[in-house]
Parts: sequence; C-alpha cells; structure tokens
Amino acid sequence: MNWIKRTVEAIIFNSRWLVAPFLLGLIVGLAVLLYKFIINLGSAVAQIQVDTSADLIVRILNLISLVLIANLIVIVICATYENFIARTKSPDHPNLPEGLLKIGFSGLKQKLLGSIVAIAAVNVLRWFMDIDQHADSSKLAWLVGILIAFSVAILLLAIADRVSKADANNGD
Repeated sequence: MNWIKRTVEAIIFNSRWLVAPFLLGLIVGLAVLLYKFIINLGSAVAQIQVDTSADLIVRILNLISLVLIANLIVIVICATYENFIARTKSPDHPNLPEGLLKIGFSGLKQKLLGSIVAIAAVNVLRWFMDIDQHADSSKLAWLVGILIAFSVAILLLAIADRVSKADANNGD
C-alpha cells in the first residue's frame, strides 16, 4: 500500500509541471505585447509633429499601460514558476532581480492588485485626457467607480495580510 501512496503523491506533485505550458503561453503573450508596444511607439514618433499636447499625452499613457501590463505578466510568470513549479537558486542566476524570486502568495496578490489599480488609473487618465472624444459621463463614472473599487480591494487585502501576519507572529 505504501507504493500506491508514493505513486499518487508523485503524480500529484509532478502535475505542477502542467502549469509550465501556460507560462510559456504568457511569454508568447508578452512578445505580442512587445510588438504592440513597438507599433504604438512608432505611431507616437511619427505623429509627434501633428499631435496636440493632449494627443501626445494620450499616446504616452497608452505606452505606459502596455508597460504595466507587461510587468504584470512578468510578475505572474516568475512568481508562478518560483512558487508552484520549481525553486530558482539565486547563485545559479546572479542577474535575476531579488523581487522576482521571493514573491510569496500574499506579495503576489498585492503586486497583482497594485498593477491592476495602476493600469486602471492610467486608463482613466487616458480616457479623461481624451474626454472631448468621449463625451459619455456615465462611462467616466463607471471607470472611476471601478478604479475606486480596485483601490478599496487592494487596501482591504493589505489590511487582511497585515492582520494575518500579526496573528501568525502572536501565535509563535
């Protein structure tokens, strides 16, 4: 019976490698995002003479939004690999940023929500900068409401994590 238990455990724990193709798919998505960034950057440079300041700011905000999304993808890829697939040894990879290797689940949640809030804020600002193209005040209200909801969610998550850390420290 012991060999059955070991076999089941081996299957269960090695199934974590089934996540690797998803991470490779995210890397492909990151490459597609890079292509989109280059297209947008080229467009911004090409239009610099004819764009108004507001148009230029909107184009730059579009680039910032793509950068934040790319950062979010990198965080998810690295944290998922480190936490669920295999540990990365720092001496084997001296050039890896420390912040990518030591993200626990709590830190990952905060970074994800923080990135989402930043992306939402950039999108609201981009929409606001181009407000003469979007005269729909109800849409602006929804955008701001969603941004506030994300901000409240990240604040509650940070409070919950702090409380759980305090409880864990008091339990020791």
